[in-house]
Order: sequence, then C-alpha cells, then structure tokens
Amino acid sequence: MTTISSDGGDMTILDDHGDQAAELVRPSESYVAADVPGLTDDRRRTAGGPRRSWASSEPFMERQRTVEDRVTGRDASGWHATAALYVRSALAVDLLVSAVVVTLVLFVTRTFDRADAVWAVAVGVVFVALMAAFGGYDRKSLGDGPEEFRSVLRAGVGAVATVGLVSVALAVNMPRGVVAATVLAVVPAVVVGRYGLRQSLHSRRSRGEAMSRTLVVGDAASVHRIITDLRAATYHGYRIVGVCLPSIADQPPQDAVPTLGALADIPQVAYDHHIDVVIVTGSELAGEALRRLSWALGRTGTELVVAPGLVEVLGPRVQLRPTAGLTLLEVETSSPRSRMFVKAVLDRTLAATLLGAALPVILGSVVAIAATSPGVPFYRQKRIGVDGREFTMWKLRSMYKDADARRAALLGASDRDGLMFKMHDDPRITPVGRVLRRYSVDELPQLWNVLRGDMSLVGPRPPLPEEVDAYRDAVNRRLHVRPGLTGLWQVSGRANLSWEESVRLDLRYVDNWSVTMDLLILWKTGRAVFGASGAY
Repeated sequence: MTTISSDGGDMTILDDHGDQAAELVRPSESYVAADVPGLTDDRRRTAGGPRRSWASSEPFMERQRTVEDRVTGRDASGWHATAALYVRSALAVDLLVSAVVVTLVLFVTRTFDRADAVWAVAVGVVFVALMAAFGGYDRKSLGDGPEEFRSVLRAGVGAVATVGLVSVALAVNMPRGVVAATVLAVVPAVVVGRYGLRQSLHSRRSRGEAMSRTLVVGDAASVHRIITDLRAATYHGYRIVGVCLPSIADQPPQDAVPTLGALADIPQVAYDHHIDVVIVTGSELAGEALRRLSWALGRTGTELVVAPGLVEVLGPRVQLRPTAGLTLLEVETSSPRSRMFVKAVLDRTLAATLLGAALPVILGSVVAIAATSPGVPFYRQKRIGVDGREFTMWKLRSMYKDADARRAALLGASDRDGLMFKMHDDPRITPVGRVLRRYSVDELPQLWNVLRGDMSLVGPRPPLPEEVDAYRDAVNRRLHVRPGLTGLWQVSGRANLSWEESVRLDLRYVDNWSVTMDLLILWKTGRAVFGASGAY
C-alpha cells in the first residue's frame, strides 16, 4: 500500500517497501495564491486564505502515486483511456488500406514484374511513414479538425517526391504508371478510411464516450461563452465537469455546471476530479499567474489550454511569433492572393465539371416544371454579391409565377427570425418545387453564376437587396467575399438555423476561409443534400 511521508519539509511517496516512488512539490516551490497577480485580498480570502498554495499547503499528490491512480476514479471510456487505442486503429486502417490498394493496383495494371511490385510496396510504406512524420498519428489532431486530412495529402505528395528522389539517386528507372496509380488510389482510400474512423468516434462522443474531462476557469461571462460553444459541438470531445471562478462568492454562469473552487484551487480541483484539460478564458489569469498555473498543472498531468479573446478567429489565421522572449499572436488581416487564385481556379473547374454532370437533371426538372405549372422554368432574381455589387442569380422555378407578389402578405407567417423569410408550408411552392427544394436541385443553375464569377462554390448565402439595406454593423462583412452556392450555414442546419446563427456562421467563414475549409464544406454539403436535412 502506498503511503505519504514527510521528512524535513519534503513530501515524498513511499511504495509498499518504503522506497521513494515519486517526489511531491517542495514548500520552496509553492505557487501561493497571495503572490498571484490579479487576485485581490477579498479573492485570496475566498480562495482559501492568504496562504492557499497552488502547490497546496495540504499538497495534492502527483498521478505517479500508484499505477491504479491513472484509471481509478476516471471514466474508463474517456478520451485519455481510449486515445492510444484510437491511434492504433488509425495506423491499422492506414496499413490495411495501403496493402489493399497496392494489391489492387498490381492486379488491375497486370503488373507481374517483381521490380514494379517492389516500387508499389515502397510507395505504400513511405506513405505510411510520412503520415507519422506529418502528424497523422498525433493524438491531439486525430478525430477533430482538418489537420488529420492535411497530413494524408502531404504524405501523398511526399511519397511521390521521396520515391522520385530515390529513383534519381540510384539511377533506376521508376515505373511512373504504377507509382502514380498507387498514390492516386491510396490517398482517397485512406481519407475514406479515416473519415469512417472519425465518424465512429463522433458517434461515441454523441453518447458521452471518449470525452476529455474539462475544467473551465475564468470570469463568469467568458466561462459561459466557452461552455455554450463546447456543448454545441460535442464531437470535439470536451465534457465540462465544472468551473473555477475568480472567487467562490462570484455568481456562477447559468449553465447547470457546478462551481468547484476559486482560481487558487485549480490544481487541487484538477487532481481531485481527474481533470484532463483545463481551459483558461477571460483576463483573470494572464502573465505570471498563467505561467505559475502551468507549472502547477504539470505536476497533475493535466493539459492547459488558453482561449484567447479572438472571437471566431480560427487556426489558419493565427500564427505564433516569438519576439524578445514574448509569445506574440499574429492575426492574418487579409487573404493572400495565392489562396484567392487557387480558390478561383477551384471554383471554375469544379463548377464546369458539376454543371456538365448536372445538365440531364436540370433538363428533366425543366420538363417537369413546364408540365405542372404555368410560367418559365427558370427564375431570375437580383442578389447582392462581393463588395455590394448586384448580380442576377439563376434558379429553377420552384414556386408559382405570382410568388413575389404574394410574399408581402406572408411576411408575418415567417418561420425565421431576423431578415430572412422562410416558411415550412409556404403555399407559393409547387408540388414539383417542393421536391426540387428538398434536394437542392433548384439551385443547380447557380453553377452558371459560379462560372461567371458572380458567386463561389462556397461562401455566405447571397442576400436580397432589401436584406442588405437593413444590415447593421458587422453583418456587412458578409459582403467581403463572393456569396456561395453552399457554406457553413448549409452544412450546419440549413433553413433550421436562426438569423443570428446564420450570420455568425457566415462571418466565421469570411474571417477564416481556406481552400481546405472549402473542400471540407463541399464534402459535408453532399451529405446534407442527399440527407435532405434542414431543407424546405
């Protein structure tokens, strides 16, 4: 049985034989609440007295205390308990997919030459090795965010470059067809395999499994914002266990989350409640106080995450800039021209391809519309594009021809708040139009707008002129980029979203768009459209 011993002021852990197992914090290394910048005398008292220590006057024990302590009292289905298994599963999926792809490539190309088979196998091996080098098995990026898929793309490009350089260095002819076929097949196959693995993880997290036990600390308003955002996206894997406020006498946020202590109690709370992640928000902890907190949490094995006050600014726009011993955050204020050029090329190329593939569907819809209701099959409407420029947007007509004249009489029956008008049972929609809207077929002619440059494949919803006239303050920033055929609003609920949520998602896209984000939104749009979720 493990016991605690004190000798000369140093706290140590003794194992069953009386040997020292792990050393605890020494009093000389205490991080005392009284010395923490930003804590008033009142808050020091409510935090547990003027000598309440972040190492604790009644010290918390390190997690090295016993082997059982790593799992005792913790959720066995939590993320820390399952992360290693998930990493092994990702590696197994990549190896299996690579092996299957190599075998199929050799079979389909009827390559029976031993040297060609060696090259194909080498591509698969190098690809998996580069996946590891590019962070494809990093626990912090798996199952969440685009970095996991970026590592797959980087590994594919790196595999071709590596094999090519080896071929040149050894002066050996490389079977270009076999190598190209292997890479072009293995990259999308691994992406699909990783996607399936991620969906399985997200399904578990929706049931409350594989979650990181999380403590949110800071002022009540900032804590409330973090809790609201994390609860709206459980697939990120954060389970809020409790909060720590500047003072235990502070009014807690209205989130049905218990207040577990004051700021000076954070390390002890993290240890007692087996916290995996501490999220610091607001301005109560900064500078030296935050530094000392990181020291204290290091002894509990708890991760420290700082939520800066950059609202809706995502990773691609933020870069660390170490300067004069400081860690500065550089926020990108404008999109690089190279990224805008790539987006334009992607828009035109995909729009032309999709429009060609959709022509039979569009023609069939035109026939159905013309046969079931009077009026022209296509509908043109004035919309506002980038920088407030007006353009004509094309759609397949899904309403009766007098729909615009009847709109004013129906405004009071709108199912939406804010400026956008929507009705679940809009009497102006034709029977054929209802089917077209359900699967977004009526929007296919907008691919012509994308080809013309009026719209983009991905962007904010194109607003009506009267909506823009009513825009106030930050909402006008929606016009900073071209409107999109789809966007974050499309893959996050479509017509079920409130006006405020729609605006927030559009502004998030405008501030943080990237080519990778566009590709992910296009992927998710296919799921939303075929599932007919949130469309009416």
